[in-house]
Amino acid sequence: MRNTARWAATLGLTATAVCGPLTGAALAGPDAAPASLYAPSALVLTVAHGDAAGLTTPVRAVTLSCAPAPSGTHPAPGSACAELRGVNGDFDALRGRDGVLCTKQYDPVVVTVDGVWQGQRVSYERTFSNECVKGSYGTSLFAF
Repeated sequence: MRNTARWAATLGLTATAVCGPLTGAALAGPDAAPASLYAPSALVLTVAHGDAAGLTTPVRAVTLSCAPAPSGTHPAPGSACAELRGVNGDFDALRGRDGVLCTKQYDPVVVTVDGVWQGQRVSYERTFSNECVKGSYGTSLFAF
């Protein structure tokens, strides 16, 4: 009889754990108010010296959050977020600025971006031939 009681108690606790979240707010219909009014945009940007991120150790890392307001440890979050919005979050659309003169010295710098942009998961890696070339892309996003 003890095994039956133990089994019944286990079944009851399992049912509570599984069905408990289905009560209250979880049963609200499709007309329920959204949890927030904006899609999340939070990124971690790193820079390292080398050809590929998997072969290097980051020397700097910053955070960038663009919603609801620009913030993070990035030195210029407002202009970095504006730059990203200008290319709709497409990091490959960032182009080098005209008139920037850089040497042809090969001292590779790799930049990575991981996180969420307007609710979508992003992961980006780009290797620049040197620090000057990295600085010529965009205006402030990679300037950290």
